[in-house]
Amino acid sequence: MKRVFLIVLDSFGIGEMEDAASYGDVKVNTIRSVSSSPFFRMPNMAALGLFEIEGVEVGPKGLAFQATVARMKEASRGKDTTIGHWEIAGICSEKPLPTYPDGFPKEILEAFSAKTGRGVLCNKPYSGTEVIQDYGDEHLRTGNLIVYTSADSVFQIAAHEDIVPVEQLYEYCHIARGILRGEHGVGRVIARPFTGESGHYVRTAKRHDYSILPPADTMLDYLVRAGKDVIAVGKIQDIFGGKGITEAVYTGGNEEGIARTLEYLDKDFEGLCFINLVDYDMLYGHRRDVDGYAEALSYFDEKLPEIMSRLREEDILMITADHGCDPAYQATTDHTREYTPFLMYGAKVPARNLGTRDTFADIAATVLDYFEIETKITGESMLK
Repeated sequence: MKRVFLIVLDSFGIGEMEDAASYGDVKVNTIRSVSSSPFFRMPNMAALGLFEIEGVEVGPKGLAFQATVARMKEASRGKDTTIGHWEIAGICSEKPLPTYPDGFPKEILEAFSAKTGRGVLCNKPYSGTEVIQDYGDEHLRTGNLIVYTSADSVFQIAAHEDIVPVEQLYEYCHIARGILRGEHGVGRVIARPFTGESGHYVRTAKRHDYSILPPADTMLDYLVRAGKDVIAVGKIQDIFGGKGITEAVYTGGNEEGIARTLEYLDKDFEGLCFINLVDYDMLYGHRRDVDGYAEALSYFDEKLPEIMSRLREEDILMITADHGCDPAYQATTDHTREYTPFLMYGAKVPARNLGTRDTFADIAATVLDYFEIETKITGESMLK
């Protein structure tokens, strides 16, 4: 019984790509930044070969390592969660998803207000933690929704749970998702509920993403058609709009995501368990918290031996990322255009260094090759 556990350390970039400057990113390097923290400890990832990956500037070098490792290049145009995960799953996006550095056009907001019965506040790129402090009072006074974006292709709606119940906020997101199609088909509509009082507003863990559906079949669809299980842990279900997924569980953060992964390691299934650990990005990268990011990576590293010990003879563990989010980069609080790591470990997986790969889609090709599923998906298997 073959199983693949694919873990995405959300935003764990390992150095700027050659075209990073065209995305506004100069001298960005997430792993280099977090390694400067006294809380950065990754001996188990080092044993797998993290610091032997091409271009990684930190950590001990020349050690014997246990995994197949590679540096992954993003072939798609973009640096966001949706595009990154789609490419991991086999879709290279030649055209970036739309972004709105000047806010959303009038016709979009008018249609949204007409269907929700509520006005709109903000409508510009904004930090998610700052926008509720700056617009929260007016939101409570008027009931108008806080709509904002970022450098990513997102339409985010923030609302206080006392003014807009969470289920109603989710319905507003469904409405927005129905409006944002075609040329305005943003990658994600995101519900951002918050609580608290003036000057002390805080976001809650009830965030929910509504992604645009992938434009073509991904490795998830091919696996399901071949009769395999596809288990989504964390926000994977949202990123793919439920497409090609047979079972899903949401998590409240990295700790719960790792706990659910350990549970699935003890279950019988044949197929893919696809896990996203979002805290690196959401709690630490965007908030430019170097020490918090380092501590979260160290926690994952501490749990890694337990994960590895539960692998069965035919299991493969894959660890990668979807983009960067350098917590020391002060030019913006957005994602950064970076290479990502790839580590593949299992009883039958040789220790070797594959250099730099041309696309994240090699991961999808590798998964499908392992299950002996023939497709025309972009990417080249790393098993051969």
